[in-house]
Amino acid sequence: MKKLITIGLTLATIFSLTACGGKDSSTGGENEANSENNKTIVVGATAVPHAEMLNEVVDDLEAKGIKLEVKEFADYTLLNKSLEEKQIDANFFQHTDYLNQDIQNSGAKLVSMGAIHTEPMGIYSKQITSLDELEDGAKVSIPNDKTNGSRALMLLEQSGLIKLKEGVSNEATILDIEENPKNLEIQELDAATLPRTLDEVSISVINTNYALVAGFNPMTDSLEIEPSDSPYANILVVREGDENREELKALYEALTSEDMRKFIEEKYQGAVIPAF
Repeated sequence: MKKLITIGLTLATIFSLTACGGKDSSTGGENEANSENNKTIVVGATAVPHAEMLNEVVDDLEAKGIKLEVKEFADYTLLNKSLEEKQIDANFFQHTDYLNQDIQNSGAKLVSMGAIHTEPMGIYSKQITSLDELEDGAKVSIPNDKTNGSRALMLLEQSGLIKLKEGVSNEATILDIEENPKNLEIQELDAATLPRTLDEVSISVINTNYALVAGFNPMTDSLEIEPSDSPYANILVVREGDENREELKALYEALTSEDMRKFIEEKYQGAVIPAF
């Protein structure tokens, strides 16, 4: 009789634990970033300036009962995939053209919450101090993704180094170069690696976030830079349907506050420009 009672209690205990536990731990359960009721939001970002700006608003959100976790990515090409797969709640690294191109390529259901700031792209060199010194046949590195590659080509055109076919604008590729009087050898490489190519190329067209990480001041170290009214504003991106989540709306409001405007202007001294 004692053995039967022991077995009964054991089975009852197992049933109780299973009922309370919900999901088998072998399935991994539900990621925190997937739960709409969770007051924690996980935001993926590249390190500078995006993660720095996010970390600046952690305390503001905490005062509203929202815990912000910032997850830094070295490879920005993984950020939209991570968002779509619900590993994070939002991402902060890209401009609208990049998002639209990625949606077109992957079918991802992602939307912008709005613009935060712009980062003028610049031309950098360790070999020369003026574009007038650029020799015939010089090597030039630019980003290899379509949207930033076209930006780089337009900046090279703005600098008088090449001429693009009329009307190509932000769809430009190296095949659209109509005139290349210096016979520049243009190499398309991963954007994050461009600062490291400066020992091997005469000039490189580098996104401001990677220039900052490499220790450059875009306002003083670039040989040429995009105008301050660049249309490539960086945006906060979420999954379709999450635009009205209170936690994410609070995050966007914090990133576009007057306190954030002052932070951007004081910390980046014109290398990063508020877009709100």
